[in-house]
Amino acid sequence: MMIGNRQMDLKNHCHVMGILNVTPDSFSDGGKYNRMDAALLHAEQMVREGADVIDVGGESTRPGYQQVSIQEEIGRVAPVIEKIKERLDVPVSIDTYKAPVAEAALKAGADMVNDIWGFRADPQMAEITARYHAACCLMHNRQEAVYKNFWTDFLDDMKICVELAREAGVEEDRILLDPGVGFGKTYEQNLAVINHLDRMEELGFPILLGTSRKSVIGRTLDLPSDQRVEGTLATTALGIIRGAAFVRVHDVRENCRLIRMMEALLAAD
Repeated sequence: MMIGNRQMDLKNHCHVMGILNVTPDSFSDGGKYNRMDAALLHAEQMVREGADVIDVGGESTRPGYQQVSIQEEIGRVAPVIEKIKERLDVPVSIDTYKAPVAEAALKAGADMVNDIWGFRADPQMAEITARYHAACCLMHNRQEAVYKNFWTDFLDDMKICVELAREAGVEEDRILLDPGVGFGKTYEQNLAVINHLDRMEELGFPILLGTSRKSVIGRTLDLPSDQRVEGTLATTALGIIRGAAFVRVHDVRENCRLIRMMEALLAAD
């Protein structure tokens, strides 16, 4: 898979997407990195710790989040992306579902669009991604966790996202799929998606697993968001076994170490 000018080895390695929230209200690190100096230092730290991609977000998508204006979101993300690309040799992803924000980020140097609505919320997202020859991560999402048959409906939803990308001309080797843990699913469905991640392989695209510090971990362990590292690592380990090509995480160092250990174990004769 290509992200920017970087060829990702999906057969032999699970890659790490480090989360950089430049927002005041993200669920686990809100306000920590919404100043330019703090954001750049954190990006540099994540790259040192092994991040393969930096995912920059300017609007929290936690439950009950406060939507911000397009101009405010652009003002948060575009300058940070520009500075990261000046300083660091790392692919950058823009976490947004709004076409104007995606385009501003791509102009600033972003290499990838990470859309929590899988190109289904804004009809311009797929076309803009294709025009800039960018990679994309298409996440599964629904307004409500209502399904006739969960797995059939889930896979059908993902096929629609892929078709939107294809129709717009997004290159096949630049499409990544995210099952959307924590979005439009019950607690039990979130656990099932993580445990049966390999059911997505029939779609034919690499998979990103995003579970870091999420409520499914908090509910299972009865822990607040800043104490969910071990739970996240458990989902990363299972994700690798089930075929995840990427994990999107807050705690880069810990996840990179776990991945190295898991890959050594799985490669042993």
